[in-house]
Formats: sequence, structure tokens, C-alpha cells
Amino acid sequence: MDKKILHTPEGVRDIYGDELKKKLELQVRLLDILHKKGYEDINTPSFEFFDVFSSDIGTTPSNELFKFFDKDGNTLVLRPDFTPSIARCVAKYHMDASDPLKFSYCGSTFTNTSDYQGRLKETTQIGAELINDDSSQADADIIETVISALKSLGLEEFQITIGNVEYFKGLCNEYGISNEDEMKLRKLISNKNFFMVKEILEELDIKESGKENILKIGDMFGSIDEIESTRANINNERSKEAILRLEEVYGILKNKGLDEYVCFDLGMLSKYNYYTGMVFSAYTYGTGDAIVKGGRYDNLLEKFGKKAAAIGFAVVVDRLLNVI
Repeated sequence: MDKKILHTPEGVRDIYGDELKKKLELQVRLLDILHKKGYEDINTPSFEFFDVFSSDIGTTPSNELFKFFDKDGNTLVLRPDFTPSIARCVAKYHMDASDPLKFSYCGSTFTNTSDYQGRLKETTQIGAELINDDSSQADADIIETVISALKSLGLEEFQITIGNVEYFKGLCNEYGISNEDEMKLRKLISNKNFFMVKEILEELDIKESGKENILKIGDMFGSIDEIESTRANINNERSKEAILRLEEVYGILKNKGLDEYVCFDLGMLSKYNYYTGMVFSAYTYGTGDAIVKGGRYDNLLEKFGKKAAAIGFAVVVDRLLNVI
């Protein structure tokens, strides 16, 4: 080549000097917090077989994956998300374990997105996964760990928004909405695009009260009292149980004096389809994106052969670093 390459590809960047020093210090502090909470480090490969992140798993869409081939023609993928990798690993090495397992991690994820100008395609994440515990206490413990981590870094003004995907799934099941339409609605509701939600609902053969209940999801956010009030208008047990679960989690957090950091949003539906219950995101001043994301994924490990409940979260280190 006649010219030297001096620039990085779109979506990645060099980090050096004081910025790198601060980032490494932040990572050490976050991992130290998790270690004190009983989490043990785990390290999975930066790339895996495509099947670990396939549509059947319910993770990042295929067109957002960095894909390549090995010498045998197998399709490989740069890791877009830690959770499926850890689920595969735990299923392999802890197949017979029934006691709660706690794992923490730190590393890069790679997402081939082009719809957000300036967004990094390689980001550093630090996270925790709690396996073999399906209780509301485990849900509350994960939220408490996130709060402890953010406060220990000096953040005081932040909010954790909590939802439960089972509420929406219960409505779809009650009204006989197909899996395909459920996925469409889920994506639109996640993006708060209720004009398109209404358009799709008008094409579906379901009763008007059902359409109204799904559209109302966009207004179901705020305090636990506002979420509790929706139970009276819901007929299916799955959705009612979802609200009850949130009430239990809130009660545990309130008893620990942590309720000021949480609010609720039944319209919070993650793009990751493997989530089965509580989902949450943490926000603070200085960024419009979540600095922490997480949720419960009780069916994911079964995809790899181990039936086990699980919940976890990931801190997006690059965003948190910018805020701090």
C-alpha cells in the first residue's frame, strides 16, 4: 500500500493516557464490588459458533453480528452479548450444580450497527450473572448490587427503571397474538413507536378491549402504586403474576431503603428475546443511553442443555466512564 493507515474503522477507537488509566481503575473498582458480593470471575472466548447467538437463542439480530469463517467452513461470530456465552459455559461445566452460582466478567462486545451515528461497535462491559435462583429475592439482590456499584463510584443521582416482560407476554397469550406479531409489537413498544403499534393492532382479529390494553402499556410507568392499579383491569394470571412479582421486589428494596432509586415501566421490553421476567435499565445525567442493562432469563440455559433459572446485568463501561 502506498499510504499508511492512520485511522481506525468506523465504530472503534484508540484509548490511551489518562482516559485509559481512568477506565482501568473503573474496571478494577467495579469488579472488586462484585467480588465482595461473592461473584467469581469467568472468561469466555471473544468469538463463538454462530449457533450460540442464533435467532433461536433470542439474542442480537443476525444482521448486527460480525460473522466470519474458520478453516473448516464453520460460521463464527464476535461476541455481541456475554449472557449466551456464559449460559453455554455454565451448562458445560456446571451441568449438575443446583446451588446458586455467581459469575462476574469483563471484556469487549461487538455489534455491527450502523443506524446510530457515532455509537461504538466495540464496547467494554462488566457484568454479573446469578444462576440457579428463581426467587424475587434474587431479583432484588441484583438491583441492590447495581445500586451499590453505582454509588461506590460516586454516582448519587441515577434511576433504575424496572419492567417485566411477562406482563406483555400474558396479554399476547390471552388475545391469541401469534409469535411473529408479538415480536413485531415488542420491538415497536420497546422503541415507543405506538403509532405503528396501533396500526398493527388494527389489522389483528382481537377484541377492542385487548387492543386498548396493549396500547395502554405505553402509559404504565411511574411509581409502584401506578403499576399496581393496572391489575384490576387484567384478566389473565400471567400478567397479574408479573405485577405481583414487581411488587415483591419493590417491597424488598423498600425495606432496605433503596426504593428511591427505582421506578417501573411495563412498556420496557428488551430487544433480547431470551428475557423471561424482570428487566431493567439504569440511567443518569450526561447520557441518553442506559449505563446498566439486565434481566431474568430462566429458559436460556436450557437451550444449552441445563434447566436453570438465571438473572444478570451488564455495565456499559464506556458510557459510565463518560458520565463519571
